[in-house]
Amino acid sequence: MKNLFYCSFIIVLLFTSYIITPSSFAQSDVLSPLAQLRQGVALDKIVCADGLELIMKKSDGKPACVRPQTVSILIERGWGEHVLPSIVEDKEQNSEIFERGSFETTGQTVSYFEDAVGFLARPTEQGNFPGVIMIHEWWGLNYNIKEMASSLASHGYVVLAADLYAGQVATTPEGARQLVTTFDSQKGIENLGSAAQFLRDEDVEKLATIGWCFGGTQSFNYALSGDKLDATIIYYGRVSANATELAKIEWPVLGIFGELDTGIPKESVMGFESALDELGIQNEIYIYPGVDHAFTNPSGAAYAPEETKDAWQKTVSFLDEYLKI
Repeated sequence: MKNLFYCSFIIVLLFTSYIITPSSFAQSDVLSPLAQLRQGVALDKIVCADGLELIMKKSDGKPACVRPQTVSILIERGWGEHVLPSIVEDKEQNSEIFERGSFETTGQTVSYFEDAVGFLARPTEQGNFPGVIMIHEWWGLNYNIKEMASSLASHGYVVLAADLYAGQVATTPEGARQLVTTFDSQKGIENLGSAAQFLRDEDVEKLATIGWCFGGTQSFNYALSGDKLDATIIYYGRVSANATELAKIEWPVLGIFGELDTGIPKESVMGFESALDELGIQNEIYIYPGVDHAFTNPSGAAYAPEETKDAWQKTVSFLDEYLKI
């Protein structure tokens, strides 16, 4: 009983060291994040007291203000998620700034898994092309992702933009949090497995996954699922330095991250890179200086267009190197 009490005390102590309780705001003019939410403040507009950072509790979508040094711990453990700004529809999209490839493309919606309807983009020219499963951010399969699929297809790929939300698309953090908190990770793996089979049925021989943020995490998770791939691309998704998990990967990995990302700090990315190196897994890991999480999202405040262009060029070159040989 004594040992049980001691363990319980340690767990509570660790948890309270991560989370800032409402009483912590008592001496501040800033309302607690939950109080702001109840007053109708949009999730991405919630203000934290000085020295604290906003994240979203994954289990119920509620906001929390936490100490900066614990953000990555909570996100890595699946307790929290980044809060991205609401989508601004009239802002320039990534697909509009990227140089397209030499192939004309066509696109169509396809049913590939239960109630999931994805977007399939491919060259109009006949031929055997490699395949890519493209995985959306926490917003869902929206216009920008479909255009990104078309842009990548123009470089000579058959691209299936997967739908992990059964047709639901969010434009506000409030909407996105509802989708994230109800997301079934195991069903997500099954979804991506069906996407892979769909592309293989289209005579695709080599196959990669690519995803951003939420999608980057799913791209990484699918790499650990046991299903064979030829390449994995992760844009600022959660990663691990666990050698036992990473040993399941037998193909090249490309990672794109931001130096200022507190949820996925450069130290954890460097640990991921070192673990891949020690296992002899071919990898290209880039940490862009001076940019934050979601820096390739054109609708957000962290958008960095020049770094985004460079990252996309690296992405296309990486796919060309490992899928077209």
